[in-house]
Amino acid sequence: MRAMVLRSPRTALELTDRDDPHPGRGQVAVRVHACGVCRTDLHVIDGELPQARSPIIPGHEIVGTVAEVGDAVTALAVGDRIGVPWLGSTCGVCRYCRADQENLCDAPQFTGCTIDGGYADRVVADSRYCFRLPDGFSDIELAPWLCAGLIGYRSLRKAGDARRVGIYGFGAAGHIIAQIARYEGRELYAFTRPGDSSAQAFACGLGAVWAGGSDESAPEALDAAILLAPVGALIPKALRDIVKGGVVVCGGIHMSDIPQFPYDILWGERRVCSVANLTRQDGRDFIELAQKVPIRTTVSPFPLARTNEALAALREGLVSGAAVLTMI
Repeated sequence: MRAMVLRSPRTALELTDRDDPHPGRGQVAVRVHACGVCRTDLHVIDGELPQARSPIIPGHEIVGTVAEVGDAVTALAVGDRIGVPWLGSTCGVCRYCRADQENLCDAPQFTGCTIDGGYADRVVADSRYCFRLPDGFSDIELAPWLCAGLIGYRSLRKAGDARRVGIYGFGAAGHIIAQIARYEGRELYAFTRPGDSSAQAFACGLGAVWAGGSDESAPEALDAAILLAPVGALIPKALRDIVKGGVVVCGGIHMSDIPQFPYDILWGERRVCSVANLTRQDGRDFIELAQKVPIRTTVSPFPLARTNEALAALREGLVSGAAVLTMI
């Protein structure tokens, strides 16, 4: 198979030929059709996630078909179209797994971080953590569902029944949250990089009632703010934008340091919380809802050999919606 391999942090990925991996007990081998390019991949590449293995094949928004099944796999068969997400497996025995909080597992494995991911023609995955995918959507449309969609969905649920919701950083996850928010009758306010008029127009086209730079104040007090940009300085900004009793939800796995801020912007029972990974129930619930909306992702496809270009475009804010690698 062909694979884009990260040999060591902060280096370019290398296109490499490798032997096809084969599934062990409980696993499936997946012929990859498409794999989304996620900001978490940049954190892996930049060495910002200490648990990341090196070398590693990144990629955790994987869509493909089952090519081979291992022993004890009964729920999936060769030819099934499935998605492979960030959460690759959990221990099943820690206090969190036993309390239906597998996203907080003490000994998890993460696709494209601690186990090889989908920047390749073929990947092996634990069959219990894969999702069946619906008909009526193309492979490249579905790829962003597997992280941008799942984490966006969990972040929005952390916002509770908030009516006015601010999204800080309007990329792959933001443009999916916007569609869910509109479906649920919420008001969406989009905050982009200052001066990014194209991203602001994109947000308004997806139903945002207002879009502006992250340096601007919200025109209305927000019930909740969802931070998708990994910029710690946005937390004090978002706290100033929300009402008393509101919540700031941090949707990323990594964020720059949060600057000191005065207690009075937190007072009034405002809250700050993070979103950690996902559960399989999140996946099932999101996929069911996404079909009802229906979610339609905006994607920029790149062939596997141009992975480094896709990553650079994402880093520089040049991708509208999501970048997706294609293998076939």
